[in-house]
Amino acid sequence: MKHLLFMLLSVAVAAGCGSKSSKKQTVNTVKPEPVAKAEPEPEAEPPPPPPPPKEAFVTLAPTPKSKSKTKGTITFMEVEGGVEVTAELEGLKPGDHAWHVHEKGDCSAPDASSAGGHFNPSGKKHGAPDADEHHEGDFGNLTAGKDGKASKTFVMKGITLGEGDTSIVGKGFIVHEKADDMKTQPTGNAGGRIACGVIEAKS
Repeated sequence: MKHLLFMLLSVAVAAGCGSKSSKKQTVNTVKPEPVAKAEPEPEAEPPPPPPPPKEAFVTLAPTPKSKSKTKGTITFMEVEGGVEVTAELEGLKPGDHAWHVHEKGDCSAPDASSAGGHFNPSGKKHGAPDADEHHEGDFGNLTAGKDGKASKTFVMKGITLGEGDTSIVGKGFIVHEKADDMKTQPTGNAGGRIACGVIEAKS
């Protein structure tokens, strides 16, 4: 009897040990998942450069009827507040000469009358370029020295070189025999047209 009890007790102890061992074996070890590295944010692209300023030019030649020797070049560049105008002319009589943008790019007539009247898309009265009211084509006067040469740079407001009603590209440019008095309508009593050219956009 004692021998039987001892055997049963041994079996129970062995079973208990096996159960504990089994429990230990079934415990799962949780491994931490690897942390993904954060991708660096892409660098912001720099803003595109501003477009180059619009530019234009006109080459002036004497009108046949005037028998003038006036010639030269005027360049135009859009800037803040208007268009920068730079003129280099020669062959003028000393003194002041009116110069205007005209409505048509046509110098075919011997007296350049084919260029039409002053460029005036706003329908204003003739006047000085800095007056409250003036044609967009009223550039005032250009002064020639004793050598017949004239140069001038200034900013003209109210005109553009792109598209639209205020663009002077494709228009005529006239230099006159006399000074612009800034008041006589509609031409400033500037006399004959001694040089003419057509304003072209620079490519």
